[in-house]
Amino acid sequence: MDDGAVLKCRIFVFLKVLRLMSKTALAIREKTIFDGVFVKYLLKCVYRLWFRLSGWKAEYSVPEGAGITIAAPHTSNWDIVYALGAAILFDVKIYFSIKESWCRVPVVGRLILWLGGIPIDRSKGAGGQVDLIVDFVQKNKNQRVFFLFTPEGTRANPGRWKTGFYHIAKATELPIFLSKVDYQTRVSGVFHAFALTNDMNADIVAIQESYKRICGRIPENQFPAYECPVLQLSEHEAQVMHYLYKFKGLATRAEIMARTKVEELSHDVLEFLSEKGIIEMIEVRQGDKTEQRYRLTVLGSGCLLHLRPSLA
Repeated sequence: MDDGAVLKCRIFVFLKVLRLMSKTALAIREKTIFDGVFVKYLLKCVYRLWFRLSGWKAEYSVPEGAGITIAAPHTSNWDIVYALGAAILFDVKIYFSIKESWCRVPVVGRLILWLGGIPIDRSKGAGGQVDLIVDFVQKNKNQRVFFLFTPEGTRANPGRWKTGFYHIAKATELPIFLSKVDYQTRVSGVFHAFALTNDMNADIVAIQESYKRICGRIPENQFPAYECPVLQLSEHEAQVMHYLYKFKGLATRAEIMARTKVEELSHDVLEFLSEKGIIEMIEVRQGDKTEQRYRLTVLGSGCLLHLRPSLA
């Protein structure tokens, strides 16, 4: 057989392999870079030393298991470096979405899957991604797994969030993990596991409000805009906020006392929370009397997410 025939044969075999690969359904790879010795030991030591010297701290405040994870605010490529550090220090596996066509490229595709890529077939819509995640979670129960999404979608200020992460969380019945890379407090990690309600708009508003307390590397590029750090509140004040969050309506001072099991609830506490905009006081008229009732504001909901890892 001459050289030309050999070359044609090799090309035919190569094309045959590509055709077979294109027909094979791709799944999320169970063993990734996060399962290797390099990450578990060497990189963990590097990050532990780096964080200690630079003053950064890794935070992990959610239950075990998997979650659809918001990575925000995203204003710099350095966000990935610090987020990766927190994941490695807490033995968390990270997965990210990428077009399936990239995962089918020889060598490159295998590398992407090994790094944690989730192969997304756009022709199947969100359903294909949901099926992949559900199948993976069922096979790997109780593993610390973050399915990462950047709702801003860009490092520049987009003026809005993409809500695909919310619909995927709803379809997979997974909690939404709220993660952060805060350049003011130098804290990276996950601070809350958000249980979805039946009110998408209210959920998104509460989550976005919490991100107004996190400072990105380039604050002017983040959405929603950075306003101020989280207020320093006492456990007593947090209990009042927690009750009003779960009550989702107007409550009297007596009802708050009963539910929070606080023997004495001074007007000073309620006035302080009202002055800070955490709760809102409403005067309700009943007959000849006017009664004061309270409810949690949007600002209060956002701050509470930082104070309570889970509101279940």
